[in-house]
Amino acid sequence: MKRIEAITIAAEIAQAQGALLISNIGFPSRELYAIKDRSENFYMLGSMGLASSIGLGLSLAQKKRKVIVLDGDGSVLMNLGTLATIANYAPDNYLLIILDNCCYGSTGLQPTCTSDKTDLAGMARAAGTENVLKVNDPQGLKQALSEKATVILARVDPGNADVPIINLTPDQIIERFRRIFVPLEELS
Repeated sequence: MKRIEAITIAAEIAQAQGALLISNIGFPSRELYAIKDRSENFYMLGSMGLASSIGLGLSLAQKKRKVIVLDGDGSVLMNLGTLATIANYAPDNYLLIILDNCCYGSTGLQPTCTSDKTDLAGMARAAGTENVLKVNDPQGLKQALSEKATVILARVDPGNADVPIINLTPDQIIERFRRIFVPLEELS
């Protein structure tokens, strides 16, 4: 499955559920922006490895909202501690989708460790996450998204879609995203 296909499926589900959608740095954010830009999308610009952690924090703070995170294998490898934190603290409204293309797609397709021996789904299970699913095709991803999962590892083909640069500044992304939050007084 192409990564842009997986992102399209996740974006459609996120919109249908009114979910917040956090996307990791580089081409995945650009692809999401080209497919379905909306205020509920948070595009990572300039900080690799933190999408899963930011999404986890949001899911804990915004318990009434579903939070879906699109992260890459390279980013998860950069922040492996997030798998243990997710296993121990992720609420039911959190979902991490690891888009595993076995390479650093935004910097030249250099292979990651998942191209050889490393299995991020296995690592998530070993960290304590019980609801981990692996998918390889669009139908499998749609099925997994209808099940109760905390982590979905979606194997995607290497390569990037021909999409434009995001024409929002980091400040604009943060400001429009912040406007959709449930006010703090409603969380009590």
